[in-house]
Amino acid sequence: MAKAAKQWIEQEFAGLNLGDARLNRRAKKLIERLAAKPKASIPEACDSWSETCAAYRFLRNTDVAWDAILEPHWASTQERMRSQSVVLCIQDTTELDFNAQDIDGLGPLNYEARRGLYLHPTYAVTTEREPLGVLDAWMWAREERGADGVRPGQKESTRWVEGYERVAEMALDMPGTRLVYVADREADMVEMMRRADELGTPADWLVRAKHDRCLTARASGCGPAPRARSPWVRSPS
Repeated sequence: MAKAAKQWIEQEFAGLNLGDARLNRRAKKLIERLAAKPKASIPEACDSWSETCAAYRFLRNTDVAWDAILEPHWASTQERMRSQSVVLCIQDTTELDFNAQDIDGLGPLNYEARRGLYLHPTYAVTTEREPLGVLDAWMWAREERGADGVRPGQKESTRWVEGYERVAEMALDMPGTRLVYVADREADMVEMMRRADELGTPADWLVRAKHDRCLTARASGCGPAPRARSPWVRSPS
């Protein structure tokens, strides 16, 4: 099993380029250790104290960006998608809770006193529920609320619009694969739907409804449709 995992990592991250061959090797070794023990802490996952120290040095290296580590995996995921007729591109947001830890750059979570980061990835899955990989991710720390109670910075809802834009861009590059953008209630907003329409809806979208919407009849001579409360909204075929 360990040999197969190592071979997979070498293949999946063959294009890894962190600017230094030693960093590339350390990244792959750390991925191997954490993949073997995904629930373990870094000291528990590593084989020795020297390996643990090397892992922390790697993570503290400001020249190493998390998206640079994931870039070859993202590319490999897209290649796997090309062999499928339909791929679900699922987005949602999760909290990375680092409360009570002395870490710079954290922000408030759902309560102002809780500290951590937010992560918003896109997960590619086949219609048979086979995982293909992660396509991209947003990661950010919320800013503190001002005296007026308003939180400064970019609107967090932008991630849903930009998430659809990224999937739509991939759809144009994969004409043989139908991409379906899947999102939860927070994505039920006009801005995302309007942006999909502006782009010509190259990727379908499937969003869990949050708001009541009035469905109007198309220009077919039919009368107006009644107000609907549906758990799902999707683009027209």
